[in-house]
Amino acid sequence: MSWRTIFFSTAVLTVSAGMSLAQTEINWWHAMGGTNGERVDKIAADFNASQPDYKIVPSFKGNYTETMTAAVAAFRAKEHPHLVQVFEVGTATMMAAKGAIYPVEQLMSDAGEAFDKSDYLPAVISYYQTPEGELLSMPFNSSTPVLWYNADALSAAGVEPPQTWDEVKVAAKALVDNGMECGLSFGWQSWVMIENYSAWHNLEMGTKENGFAGFDTEFTFNNDTVAARLDDVAAMSEGNLFKYGGRRGDSLPLFTSGECGMWMNSSAYYGSIKSQADFAFGQTMLPLDTAVADAPQNSIIGGATLWALAGHDDDAYKGLAKFLTYMSSAEVQAWWHQETGYVPITTAAYHLSQEQGFYDSNPGTDTAIKQLSLNAPTPNSRGLRFGNFVQVRDVINEELEALWAGNKTATQALNTAAERGNALLRKFERTAN
Repeated sequence: MSWRTIFFSTAVLTVSAGMSLAQTEINWWHAMGGTNGERVDKIAADFNASQPDYKIVPSFKGNYTETMTAAVAAFRAKEHPHLVQVFEVGTATMMAAKGAIYPVEQLMSDAGEAFDKSDYLPAVISYYQTPEGELLSMPFNSSTPVLWYNADALSAAGVEPPQTWDEVKVAAKALVDNGMECGLSFGWQSWVMIENYSAWHNLEMGTKENGFAGFDTEFTFNNDTVAARLDDVAAMSEGNLFKYGGRRGDSLPLFTSGECGMWMNSSAYYGSIKSQADFAFGQTMLPLDTAVADAPQNSIIGGATLWALAGHDDDAYKGLAKFLTYMSSAEVQAWWHQETGYVPITTAAYHLSQEQGFYDSNPGTDTAIKQLSLNAPTPNSRGLRFGNFVQVRDVINEELEALWAGNKTATQALNTAAERGNALLRKFERTAN
């Protein structure tokens, strides 16, 4: 090897090392485990490879609650990340963390990064805006509940995918009569059966526009309409027309194993169902309660957004802004949407998925988008902004489990949940003010 080759190789290594050392690291804490965690890693790695100045370092911190709790604790210790993924029910808590957040719209402006809110789906960004319209966090993984169904089992039972709650009961009975162990199950029951049931039928869940107009809100979900629907579901337990399978996504195996023929939960389970189910499946819109409404309103989102935390230097925020632009691009969002079942957060990503033929090849995968965009959101269907709602959901879970166990009526369960929930709202209101 000549001295020129040695010198040149050494120089390249030195420059490369210098470039690596010059990179600004940006820490991103997230709650995406398993396959979705690998997809998050890919997004970060692809961005890192696209430019030499910034390095996104993603870190899995547990489920949504654990990730948000870890970020709050880290901020108090001044050891917090630049970016943290927080689920939608943590929005009020993040808003009340005065001095802790760097509103994403302000961040993009300060960094000189082009940003146009009109590019984003209105049903997605409206959840995360201030009353004045400022976007607080960047939508990332947004979803909405749908009705998943075992197409093979429904066909064998001689019924079509249901569109109303009456048809759900008919289909559930047909499935069980044809040999299935159960007809219907669901997960994230507060989100699906109270929050989205209310929005879908344009029912108020709490005063003050579901908390958007002020933290001095009170719950109203303990009404006769919601109680009647839940009592009817509880009655479906007889004969296994309905089977409760646990909180969050615990009941997924009831569907993918072929035990239950229908399952109501997030559109974002598309990837899991596709990889686990050995039968033809589909998704359709949430069932309409025809005793309550003539037509559905719109569903509301779940999932999470990315919140920038205050207290870091300007260069890091400049890199973070560039990453948020990259992450929101049509190409990245279309890929993420098609891989996971989360809705694309921009109109461009939706149109790109159409152009790529994704919906033609995978019928029904645009159901979530259609549900969210069905009608212009009303104060009852824009979303929720309740303080301490993470804990409130735990309360609702406990009370609904008492209903499914036959220990309470729906009215008793909802009244207790509202009473306990209101106490948590007042506690949050005191700390927020």
